[in-house]
Amino acid sequence: MTAVDVCFKYGLEPGELEAQALNSAREIYGIRKITFDEKEKVVRVEYDATRLTDKAVANILRRAGLDIREKVQLV
Repeated sequence: MTAVDVCFKYGLEPGELEAQALNSAREIYGIRKITFDEKEKVVRVEYDATRLTDKAVANILRRAGLDIREKVQLV
């Protein structure tokens, strides 16, 4: 397993339906952790790079209803 973090800026705050969908996304094999920085409007996802790519993670978040805008470079 190769644990990798990816961050995305999002627009609209997730509502109750999106929060429920994101809880389900945490159950996807390869997703290890999802955290939010509400002040910066950034979602950070720790995932297994042997199972998923950052594009796949972005698609999972979008399908959950999160308003993903752009990938943020980690420093």
